[in-house]
Amino acid sequence: MTVEDTTSDGDSDPHPTTPATPQQGNPQPAAPVFHEVDHTAEPSDDPLAIRLEQLILGAERRYTAFQAARTAGVSMDLASRFWRAMGFPDIGQAKALTEADVLALRRLAGLVEAGLLSEPMAVQVARSTGQTTARLAEWQIDSFLEGLTEPPEPGMTRTEVTYPLVELLLPELEEFLVYVWRRQLAAATGRVVQAADDDEMVDRRLAVGFADLVGFTRLTRRLEEEELGELVEAFETTCADLVAAHGGRLIKTLGDEVLYCADDAGTAAEIALRLIETLSHDQTMPALRVGIAFGTVTTRMGDVFGTTVNLASRLTSIAPKDTVLVDGALAEELSRTGEAPVSEAEAATEAEKAAQEGTEAPTYRFGLQPMWQRPVRGLGIVEPWMLARRAKPDPDAS
Repeated sequence: MTVEDTTSDGDSDPHPTTPATPQQGNPQPAAPVFHEVDHTAEPSDDPLAIRLEQLILGAERRYTAFQAARTAGVSMDLASRFWRAMGFPDIGQAKALTEADVLALRRLAGLVEAGLLSEPMAVQVARSTGQTTARLAEWQIDSFLEGLTEPPEPGMTRTEVTYPLVELLLPELEEFLVYVWRRQLAAATGRVVQAADDDEMVDRRLAVGFADLVGFTRLTRRLEEEELGELVEAFETTCADLVAAHGGRLIKTLGDEVLYCADDAGTAAEIALRLIETLSHDQTMPALRVGIAFGTVTTRMGDVFGTTVNLASRLTSIAPKDTVLVDGALAEELSRTGEAPVSEAEAATEAEKAAQEGTEAPTYRFGLQPMWQRPVRGLGIVEPWMLARRAKPDPDAS
């Protein structure tokens, strides 16, 4: 879920300050096309929209894109790359930018000039921040503010309610956003400094899990849009809570599917079984299936990539409903850490020996059942294992 970065191919300034027009009769050829964007869709001139924008941004529109770049001391090319990376459309010659936009350009460019970030890394910072906050802002407007801005009295318009409500909420939401960001940054930094070496900071061994609702496409044809939205929200909320509560990290949600990871196999396995157990008791939810793989994972901009991720996804697609399938590497890791027996036959032998010696038999959190080998597209032949909770041995059993 990345946003395409359309950058300059070395053409001249894509936003000249005095573009040639037929009235000017300029004989010079038109500037080369930077990329195809509809520049007619300028920022809204609606009075309330402008007032809300000024309230939220804390400044009035003053600059065109070119003027903002020049004031910030940044090339137009780099300013355009930063702007698009943050997820905003080109604004042509409209005066739509503020002092805050100029300051943001200065800060990013200053990090590059100081050698703290390379230019590509600065663009990545802009893109990752833009993508994350764009989704947050859309959610807050669609789900939070929309419900609160219902007119409290007959005859009042939403317009009359929105401005004072935003005025009250803005400082509180801003403080909370900064708090959560600092908390997440502290947690992420802690994981990095605990890495064994520099390579492990980017390419790490993780357990990756996909959880997928079975028959979701068919369900979308039966439910009303509002019902579907409520189901997806309940699914994502339940998964997010369980993943966080048991020590995993939610990477992303895709409507009917969630992707999470954990530093160890046991945590990923526990989360998967908790998801199955919790959602199977919810009559409003479709069946769930989960696939987990363990191995080297590449992390970029908060996302995860690599063969391990692909394998987890494929395991999910072949898992029966309400089951968890894991790859051989995760099964081996669970056995190595003593959280699952190598085999049920070995577990039975251990229990029998313990009974004869009058000692306590080993206990395991999970059980693993080998499944049929099968080809998986792009990954060759795999042998999945079905994961389940292992019942505690009955001390009174003969």
